[in-house]
Order: sequence, then C-alpha cells, then structure tokens
Amino acid sequence: MSLSPNTIDLVKSCVPLLQAEGEAVTTRMYEILFSKYPETQALFERAENQPSKLAAAVGAYAANIDKLDNLGGAVEKMATSHVKTHVEAKHYPMVADALLNAMVDVLGSDVINAEMQAAWAEAYQFLADILIAREAELYAEQA
Repeated sequence: MSLSPNTIDLVKSCVPLLQAEGEAVTTRMYEILFSKYPETQALFERAENQPSKLAAAVGAYAANIDKLDNLGGAVEKMATSHVKTHVEAKHYPMVADALLNAMVDVLGSDVINAEMQAAWAEAYQFLADILIAREAELYAEQA
C-alpha cells in the first residue's frame, strides 16, 4: 500500500502549522483521548513530556511522509516503546479519533476541512499499519 499523491501534498502542507501549533494539538489530543477513552490513560503512566514527543513525531512524519526511510529508526523506537507499554492494535483507532478532533479544535475546521481530515486519516492509518505489523513481530519474539 502507498499513500496517494494528494494525501502526501496535503499532509506536507501542514508542516509549518505543526511546527507552530504541534504541541497544542497533541496536548488537546491527550485531553480528548483520556476523556473519551479512559482505558488508554494507563498506557501513558510512565511517559514524560508525551505531548512534546508526539508533536515532534507527528511533525517529522508530516515532513518526511514522502521519504519514510528517513524515519526508520524512529519507527523502530516507537514500536519498541509501544510494546513495553502494552499498546495494542485496538488502541490506534482511538488515538486517530482523538488526534483528528484535536487538529480541528486547535487548527480550525477551515484548515482541517473534510479533505484535510481524509488525508490525515489515510496518512495516520498508513503509519499505524506499519507500527502494528512491527509491534506484532516484537510481541511474537517475546512469547
């Protein structure tokens, strides 16, 4: 599977916004996530500076969405961290929901319109599939 050229262009167009407002988006995302899906809070009990870490990760993903090889080490580190904290495939849709809603809340529905939401949903799922597959391998190695 690959991302559509339109999705790549739309996501990349958000890089300056994410540099300016990324931490506000991820801070709001965690508020939504923990409010709507309280069972996820336990996954982040030991996480420090999580909104800034996630903001940096989302910004790096947006900037490199057309050259994901640049993110190989970061993806591996994230997958390893997710396995340590018991993240499962079922958590990804919850985070997607919270992230997209936070983007609308912080950046506005004029910026994160239906087309932009669809692009981010596609981009998120693309990365989630990569992480879920790698995490499944790591969980299997532990078993």
